[in-house]
Amino acid sequence: QVQLVESGGGLVQAGGSLRLSCLAPGIIFKITTMGWYRQAPGKQRELVASVSSGSSTNYADSVKGRFTISRDNAKNTVYLQMNSLKPEDTAVYYCNAAISSSFSYWGQGTQVTVSS
Repeated sequence: QVQLVESGGGLVQAGGSLRLSCLAPGIIFKITTMGWYRQAPGKQRELVASVSSGSSTNYADSVKGRFTISRDNAKNTVYLQMNSLKPEDTAVYYCNAAISSSFSYWGQGTQVTVSS
């Protein structure tokens, strides 16, 4: 059973920052695209940001310029630095390891709440 272990969520005021971390098994981490998704109440899960094994990044338009995704291959960890947080960023954030176009591993989710 592959586990992705997330940490770093919490409650923050608008304009504040949080950093999420996701630890993945080394056997998959180094060869997969890692990503962060989020799901707000009543909404579909959406891609926030992803980083390929070659460190190419992709961001949702809503977070460009505010969020930064990065990966540390030595620690098998992917990070999401979130700055200038807005109430609309409130959601459960999920770490994702994309094994193929049709199969992924998911973390358990971590709550991020941004108060106005």
